[in-house]
Amino acid sequence: MKVPLLICLFFFAQSGSAAQNGFQPLFNGRDLNGWVGVGGAAINWKVEKGILSCTGQKGAQWIATKKQYANFDLRLEFNIPKNGNSGVFIRAPKEGAAWVEGMEIQVLDDRGDKWKNLKPAQFTGSIYAVQAPEKRVTKKAGEWQTMRIRCAGSKCNVWINDVQVVNGDLAKLAQTHNQAGLKRRSGFIGLQNHASPVYYRNIQIKVLK
Repeated sequence: MKVPLLICLFFFAQSGSAAQNGFQPLFNGRDLNGWVGVGGAAINWKVEKGILSCTGQKGAQWIATKKQYANFDLRLEFNIPKNGNSGVFIRAPKEGAAWVEGMEIQVLDDRGDKWKNLKPAQFTGSIYAVQAPEKRVTKKAGEWQTMRIRCAGSKCNVWINDVQVVNGDLAKLAQTHNQAGLKRRSGFIGLQNHASPVYYRNIQIKVLK
């Protein structure tokens, strides 16, 4: 049949386009090669049909890249169910709380009743507990959404669904927030298990000079 061939050609074309723009896959779409469980074995993470998902059950508290990254442009898609909660760790060490010793960009069902009393800096796209998103542009739970995180030196910018929601100056934030990760300039990238299912795909990174 010609359909599988067309699907393969589509993925090759997508990969080629990303490579031309300097982006490389951080997740290969087949397995957890390049990632490692932190705080437990990654038995609660699985890969199926190009989607990396967490069951929310016991196992790894988060999965981390095997490589560390300092300055980068990270792009991914996420799908969070009703009342779901997760996060993308950046410049994080494997020791200590990743959102404190590194930084967490929040992934949340912003419309979930469970989270209606959260503070502004705890919603999707925030530098968690530090800087709130300027706008709330998330879609309904269960829909695929895009996230982009660009870190260069002391600058950290975040886009959700192609809308910039954070323009962060980490040097200034470190003066007003007692959070060690704001001063870190390199570390692992990770995906959080926060006791609820979450789905990720098309995770790509461009290393910046």
